[in-house]
Amino acid sequence: MTHIITRRGTLSLMASAAMLAAPAAAQSAPTMKPMRGVMPIVVTPYRPDAAVDFEDLARQMVFYDKCGCTGAAWPQGNGDVLWLSREERRQGMKVIADACRPTKVASVLGVQGATKAEMLDYARYAESLQPDALIAMPPAAEQSEAGYHDYFAALATLSKRPIFLQTTISGAPGALAPSVELMVQLAREFPHLAYIKEETQPLVARMKAEVRQRPPLKGVFGATGGDGWLYELRLGLDGEMYGDVMVAIWNLYQSGKREQAADAFSKLLLMKNCEAQIPGTERYIFKKRGVFKSTAQRRGAPMGKVIIPELAPDAIAEIEFRFATLKPYLTV
Repeated sequence: MTHIITRRGTLSLMASAAMLAAPAAAQSAPTMKPMRGVMPIVVTPYRPDAAVDFEDLARQMVFYDKCGCTGAAWPQGNGDVLWLSREERRQGMKVIADACRPTKVASVLGVQGATKAEMLDYARYAESLQPDALIAMPPAAEQSEAGYHDYFAALATLSKRPIFLQTTISGAPGALAPSVELMVQLAREFPHLAYIKEETQPLVARMKAEVRQRPPLKGVFGATGGDGWLYELRLGLDGEMYGDVMVAIWNLYQSGKREQAADAFSKLLLMKNCEAQIPGTERYIFKKRGVFKSTAQRRGAPMGKVIIPELAPDAIAEIEFRFATLKPYLTV
């Protein structure tokens, strides 16, 4: 059973004006924060009235800092980029950049658009916020190697910050993936556009090819929900763009405690399997850990509304049982 709750109103005029008035152009200075390690894709929190909960969005950055994450990227696929308005994306980018500034967490702002023009609109605003890095998917409306090159070259010309290239397009299954050769070419032309968020099949073969191209590539990151993280560590990847549990796995593996890293990874897979069986698990855990106030989600809800999953007692018991096995590996 689920509750459907209607959204009440829109963003206030004051908030809208603040979002639309972009700050003065920022210096494109490179970040001092490392582009390596665990850099999760941020989950977008919602209020029961269906508005984005920007307070909880900022709280998530503080949480990731306490967990030892080195970065956080928003809004990408797991951040509901397809369910966000232009105004929400802009306000959220400012929240992320501001919240990360006093922390060790690098702000990685998602600026993808269906076209080069749409991407540049987001990128100009993101650049004005002086984030630590940018990330972009390829353009859904310009699917060709030449189109991809033009799109990413335009982004790399606009900003000199570290840029992550995500190899898939959310909401466009079967879309053309940029070839490894194209990404290497871009990295040679633009040395700061040298970080790859790889999630395209054949996944392992592409990762191996990319690792062999460091330099000019500077970082190859796993994604796809972290399902292959243990093997990806063996392949020598530079990081993972998934949740905070990866920090423990990363630290254990890097310190030579590989059996413990494997145990932590197995507990993580149990938790991910729980999400597959019990939708809403991830947001339930965020609320349990004091990061979110609500488990509201937009996916699956009518436009302008949210769903708040009502979990049965046996479902909650199973989530709690599996989460308990993971707790020894959590820092927060």
